[in-house]
Amino acid sequence: MSTNVRGDKTRSQVLDAAWDLISEKGADVSVSDIAVSAGISRQTIYLHFGSRGGLLVALVRRADERFEIKKQFDVALSLQQPKDRIVRTLQAWLAFVPKIYPVAKDLIRLRDTDADAATAWADRMDELREWLLDLMRSLQRDGALRDEWSPEHASQFFWVQTSVQAWGLLRKDCDWSEEAIATHLELVLTQSLLRDGTGD
Repeated sequence: MSTNVRGDKTRSQVLDAAWDLISEKGADVSVSDIAVSAGISRQTIYLHFGSRGGLLVALVRRADERFEIKKQFDVALSLQQPKDRIVRTLQAWLAFVPKIYPVAKDLIRLRDTDADAATAWADRMDELREWLLDLMRSLQRDGALRDEWSPEHASQFFWVQTSVQAWGLLRKDCDWSEEAIATHLELVLTQSLLRDGTGD
């Protein structure tokens, strides 16, 4: 086995162990905890990721890759009808959120006191907001975005309405089903953002 293959296997082993451990115990676990769980040394983790922050960033990026969220967003953006773009984006995101929720909610909880958690969360959210901005610019380009919305404000509105935090409140605190969340968010977003006649 080549050094590169062994290195990739070790990275994957560490990231899988970190994901499972954080899902179970929270994102404030230490590098030592993750090393024990992965069956490797702390030094090996630092060799591959540089720091705990580097590990957390790699962890959340790998979730995107594993569940192919970017690929699904690209498919949504390629659709001809504006409403279909919004609905497909929403469907892809709401299928993704339950998978990342155990880790995401803890990164959110810790971000005010844990710089590594804050960096990891911001890394993913910055990219998500950029993608949503592209989506809203496509709606404006096609004359489908309501006049009262700028693409920037529309993307921010979409991001807040569909946030992990909002999903958690509806699903966990209010006991909404995932289907009810999807149905009501689709209604809110399409009626709020799309010009009359383009959401039919």
